[in-house]
Amino acid sequence: MLRIYKVVVESGGFAAAEVELNITRSAISMAISDLESRLGFRLCQRGRSGFSLSEEGEHIYSYTLQLLSSIEDFRTQVNTLHTNLKGELNIGITDNLVTMPKMKITDALAALKQQGPDVAVNIRMMPPNEVEIGVLDGHLHVGIVPTVRVLSGLEYQEIYDEESKLYCSDNHPVYLMPDTDIQVGEWDAVLPAYAQTAAIKAHYQPLKAASATATDREGIAFLILTGRYIGYLPDHVAAQWVKAGRMRAISPDDYHYTTQFSAITRKGARPNLVLETYMGHLIRNE
Repeated sequence: MLRIYKVVVESGGFAAAEVELNITRSAISMAISDLESRLGFRLCQRGRSGFSLSEEGEHIYSYTLQLLSSIEDFRTQVNTLHTNLKGELNIGITDNLVTMPKMKITDALAALKQQGPDVAVNIRMMPPNEVEIGVLDGHLHVGIVPTVRVLSGLEYQEIYDEESKLYCSDNHPVYLMPDTDIQVGEWDAVLPAYAQTAAIKAHYQPLKAASATATDREGIAFLILTGRYIGYLPDHVAAQWVKAGRMRAISPDDYHYTTQFSAITRKGARPNLVLETYMGHLIRNE
């Protein structure tokens, strides 16, 4: 019931939780009502006025996170008693890394599964800041994020250098123009609505003031493909459209930058054989 309650809170209500949990809204309502009866107070308001947590509900959500994290710590400690790998690996990954030519994440997961067939792997695709929070609070064992900032509570292991260039689509006016004739500041550009280092932000300065933004690289690709915007994309993301003749890089020698990606783990976390094994494979795949 607490796990159901956690999903309801994080989904913002019963309707969205219905999709996430794959159970009916009436079943969710019964579970929450039963939980409220057992605890002795109302956890949330639901109805036509919308969904909101009571003060007690806020506390129970926080305590639930602590409880579930403690259960995972227990599993981790039990796992250290086994010679065979057992347990879970919860990994958070930022968007659009699956097309990286060097498949370090995938190869390390394959090696882990071969070494520990009973290990359960749970992947969540999340924005970088949510990955950091998940690793810090123990919901995630490891995360893959761009190294935009360094948090004191995390360990960083560099795994990728991702190259990005400025792209346009085949139905954009500059597609057939020579690079020497293109003034990038004259054309609408899509800008990222996510954190970037100061060095990377400098590459966006020559572009026209934002008339469009996107919260991830897939959103940037969507807008570039409209033929109304230019924008930076990682080369591995753009490759499929470049190969099909639907995109090209603009003055690639002038407009390009590198993003570093790291695997992050929590400092001072309890020994975890599954995580240590995975990180070992990840580092060996460099």
